[in-house]
Amino acid sequence: MLVDAHLDLAFNAVAMGGDLSLPLAELRATPYGQAATRRGETPTVALPALRAADVRLAFGTLFVQAATEAFDLSGPTYRTPEEAHQQGQAQLAYYHRLAAEGQITLVTGRTSLQRVLNGDAPAPGIVLLMEGADPLRDPDELEHWAAAGLRIVGPAWSATRYSGGTGAPGPLTPLGRALMRRLRRFGLALDVSHLAEESFWQALELFDGPVLASHANCRALVPGDRQLSDAMIRAVIERDGVIGVVLYNRFLDAQWTPNYGKRVGLDALVRHIEHICAIAGDTRHVGIGSDLDGGFGREAIPVGLDSVGDLPRIGVALREHGWRDDEIAAVLAGNWIRWLRAWLPEDATAAGIGGMVDRAP
Repeated sequence: MLVDAHLDLAFNAVAMGGDLSLPLAELRATPYGQAATRRGETPTVALPALRAADVRLAFGTLFVQAATEAFDLSGPTYRTPEEAHQQGQAQLAYYHRLAAEGQITLVTGRTSLQRVLNGDAPAPGIVLLMEGADPLRDPDELEHWAAAGLRIVGPAWSATRYSGGTGAPGPLTPLGRALMRRLRRFGLALDVSHLAEESFWQALELFDGPVLASHANCRALVPGDRQLSDAMIRAVIERDGVIGVVLYNRFLDAQWTPNYGKRVGLDALVRHIEHICAIAGDTRHVGIGSDLDGGFGREAIPVGLDSVGDLPRIGVALREHGWRDDEIAAVLAGNWIRWLRAWLPEDATAAGIGGMVDRAP
């Protein structure tokens, strides 16, 4: 059993046009897959591949891109809060459609989580995570999204109306400070993965609920504001949070460039995992947050990995570095499961959740 804490499933399906219900080989042969391959981002994620690898649970994102020159972006962008809202709602509707078709199980509370873990649910569990809070036109809308199944919010990607973020230093805005209060009121978790340094510390001061870094590596090993400093890692651990390590070679090896090719080994990933464990003093606070197909593909992940179906090889690499089976199981799934069980609410009714999704695209 595996848990992956960060997959941009809806963005790749709704914004980019990928049919993730196809077997991965067929997906790669579609216009979506061929276009991604031309960009050097050969797809690695499809729903059948998740099932085959026993990725029992994944955090599925709601991710929209601001129109900015700071990043080389593929896919649609937004310029107004209304555009961000509409794009986010279309992605939310996509997850609900998959759930209605039996392709996924939306995990909104402890009961649905346990059904997925027991194998009673018909399809992989998805916990909804908003990556960048701009789909919220106002913090008061969070109640609407929570009723529709949203359970985790990351205020930033790059800068948003809520926070400074990756490549865009800055504090929480007044909207961001209000968002911290709403997260606590509605029982949601805070994802610190893309927060700028200043906003990171402000958020932890204002928000006393559950914290995670769904997809972030170690700044001590790969410099840059996208990574977590040792102090930031320690702060997440002190809040009993979990950090999901990313499989992108650029975040694993400071020397890697696209021209370097697939010459980064899984030992680089193990170094990031072990660095987090050394700070924590145990193995309870690290998991997988692969971010596969989150702007990179097969060409930019470690040697020996072709797709999400190869995630079990991380366990093999850990065993080769002397890890015990129980420790490996914790990293591959158990730590995220423990973290979710500690704070997820009781499940809402399916009708209550589905009724809150805007049907307009």
